[in-house]
Amino acid sequence: MKLKWAKIAVLLVMAACAAVAGFLFHEQRVYREAVAASPHLTQVKKLSDYSPAIKGTVNDCNVYVFDSGVPGGTALLIGGTHAEEPVALVSALVFTENLKVTQGRVFVIHRVNTSASTNTRLGEAYPRFFHVEAPWGVQKWRMGDRVANPLDSWPDPEVYIHYPSGQNLAYMDIRNLNRNWPGKADGLLTERTTFAAMELIRQEGVDLTIDFHEAELEYPVENTIVAHERGNEVAAMTSMMLTSQTFRVPIGMEFSPKALHGLSHREVGDHSDAVSYLFEVAEPMLDRIRGITDEELLMSGKDRFVMKAGEHNLLYAPIDESGWPFDLRIARHVTTAQTLIQVNNMLHPDQAILMEGIPSYQDILDQGTGAFLRDPAAAPPEQVYYD
Repeated sequence: MKLKWAKIAVLLVMAACAAVAGFLFHEQRVYREAVAASPHLTQVKKLSDYSPAIKGTVNDCNVYVFDSGVPGGTALLIGGTHAEEPVALVSALVFTENLKVTQGRVFVIHRVNTSASTNTRLGEAYPRFFHVEAPWGVQKWRMGDRVANPLDSWPDPEVYIHYPSGQNLAYMDIRNLNRNWPGKADGLLTERTTFAAMELIRQEGVDLTIDFHEAELEYPVENTIVAHERGNEVAAMTSMMLTSQTFRVPIGMEFSPKALHGLSHREVGDHSDAVSYLFEVAEPMLDRIRGITDEELLMSGKDRFVMKAGEHNLLYAPIDESGWPFDLRIARHVTTAQTLIQVNNMLHPDQAILMEGIPSYQDILDQGTGAFLRDPAAAPPEQVYYD
């Protein structure tokens, strides 16, 4: 009899654990992220407006359009390629909530791989959500994984063969959006997503794309602009200007490898008229040698184990007691994007894009990212959207 009741107790505990876990998984998957868009936003489209290949899927994301009505260039800002790199999402959001375009057009995507934000990386104990304090309260977003949720893209192949190059990549990279450009209409989820994004780029005549990212300090492509060869001059000048005038830690420039396929900085430039760039900034939470993986580490960018590795010259970016805080990473991405567009204006005046309303590097450091986020509850309902 005692054994029977012990078994019942164990089953009840297991059922309770399963119920709690199910609730937590479901909460992250269905959570809606409010966007209080700039009053100068002109249109919100869906990615499926450019290709039916993505229609009805979790990755049919919002595309925020700022059209000045004045002839000029067109830029596409991309966040959310890797959901475990949240600064990419919020950097794009800073543009959507503050931007006014007075010449040319700017398109913004916050979460190009929404599926990746509906779960977190297996075995890494990532926080499910992260928060930013604003003058009006707290804004909350999903954290996420590097790759799309297997619930949305199954099964993985034994070997992922990139299309159209035929290059063999790791099996899980079929769910890594930044290994799936330029995509294909009849592929798995991430292939269809990049295909639709390429259709946006081609149909809208986009002149330049910027793909926001974060990287571990152990990764050699760090604090840099990776540029397609058609953008080398713009990237080099942007790097020199920011390194000499603005950033304490230099931002470098890398050439996009011609032999490595599937990445935005390579394939977008090869398969469209747009010049493609990818930005990296240091995020200690991604390092394998980190300590406790919690929201504090994500936001402060401080970790004593990563610092110790830096003391032994094992990192590709410097780190000290001040760490790599969230606001600093946001400031670098937002300022790099602004500066690169300004440089492109100088070198290609026929592609001029003039913008107002975006906070400066020092403004973000002094006031915090939250100062430049709008309260969805106070914004007019017609300006509020959900990702």
